[in-house]
Amino acid sequence: MQTRKLIIEAIGTFFLVFFAVGVATLSFGFKFAGASTSAGVVTTALAFGLVLLALAYTLGPLTGCHINPAVTMGFYVSGRMPLTEAIGYWVAQFIGGIAGAFVLYGIFTASPIYSKKRTGLGADGYGPLSMTHINAAGAFGVEVILTLLFVFVVLQATGKLTAPGFAGMAIGLALTVVHLIGIPLTGTSVNPARSLGPALVVGGLALSQVWLFIIAPLVGGVVAALLYRFVFAEEKVSGTPPATAASEAA
Repeated sequence: MQTRKLIIEAIGTFFLVFFAVGVATLSFGFKFAGASTSAGVVTTALAFGLVLLALAYTLGPLTGCHINPAVTMGFYVSGRMPLTEAIGYWVAQFIGGIAGAFVLYGIFTASPIYSKKRTGLGADGYGPLSMTHINAAGAFGVEVILTLLFVFVVLQATGKLTAPGFAGMAIGLALTVVHLIGIPLTGTSVNPARSLGPALVVGGLALSQVWLFIIAPLVGGVVAALLYRFVFAEEKVSGTPPATAASEAA
């Protein structure tokens, strides 16, 4: 059963990276958003949010649909998941994210106008890789705050105090919101598995910067869990299963 859950987590992360990073690459790499940066930001933000919303209701009853190491970190620190299970989830998520990025890259190479150097693969970055040229310190702070909000919403939306059936919508919208502000700043990670795959494909500066997009979201997940435990101190979080929207509604 545990192996099946890990395979599902890997598949979910694969889908998130393939579809959402794919839309990001089409919008900003292939320039399908045209001269409108805002159109690309909105399109990409919706892609991430809608893919996660769909996966939450589809895979939630099976694994909790974390598909994000920062979310798993939040569940572990909040006492809703044992360390051994969390480690398994992390490994599965990174494998899924890397696989999603390489499959996406393989498909894009079938296009004669694709260039890894020029088009990229939706990798996150700071400095020259950021639309706003934000520096490393600013990028780290942004990623911590964005992940804090996202993981905090996930923890509360899947807790005992939330009305059943609406968690997936809250989680999907939260991911959309953090992308709306985060894309011009860092490209928006809030998910180390989402960042590592494209960085491995693109290499170069993106790969040298990926450490930030692994560490900062994990820090944000820890802070979110601590905030959750403080704000909802009266809720018995230790007895809450690591579920998401669909499992709460089932």
